[in-house]
Amino acid sequence: MTDTHDSTDIHDTYWNHNVHYHPVVLDAVPPGCRAALDVGCGDGLLATALAARAESVTGVDRSAEMIRLAQKRDDPGNVTFLEGDYLDGTLLTEGSFDFVSAVAVVHHAPFDDAIARLVRLLAPGGRLVVVGMAYNRTLVDRVISGCGVPASLVLRARRRGTERGPSGMPVENPIMNWKEARRATAHLLPGRRYRRRLLWRYTLVWDKPDDGEREGGP
Repeated sequence: MTDTHDSTDIHDTYWNHNVHYHPVVLDAVPPGCRAALDVGCGDGLLATALAARAESVTGVDRSAEMIRLAQKRDDPGNVTFLEGDYLDGTLLTEGSFDFVSAVAVVHHAPFDDAIARLVRLLAPGGRLVVVGMAYNRTLVDRVISGCGVPASLVLRARRRGTERGPSGMPVENPIMNWKEARRATAHLLPGRRYRRRLLWRYTLVWDKPDDGEREGGP
């Protein structure tokens, strides 16, 4: 659960616990990625960074204000921002993305529905990366979470500020505890690489089987 990287070399705009794990997402982009999708893109910080690692990037968010902010970013020329809900079957073409990221997003909807939709958006052989949230239920959960406090304070001090982000970004409390999140992701995404992170997040990476392989996902 130790996190040694610092996101300062990736993003100079602001820092928070979600942004801290953007490098994990970026490092997981497969070589030769043609089309990437950032679900719940917010103000476009991660989507813009993904533009250097994919031929084209789509950022989608249901908040009109977040999309307005995203569209004000410097345009790298290969990023498109869409206002809408990724769960809407008419907004995005299924099976068309080689890479899909979802940072602090899946707990905003019924978990099974969210994961199933993300899987359908992936092309065969594509990769899904989720940065998720869960809540403490046990004493062990609280002890592990407590270890994140000094790390967070040190990282905030390095950034010379407190946790920040665009005002108006939708926020929801997590709907699963850590054990439930671990079990649910293992059931829905067999073979996923799951890791509980220090700053109150988990990450998972899952590769969708190619055509001709038996798909174990939803």
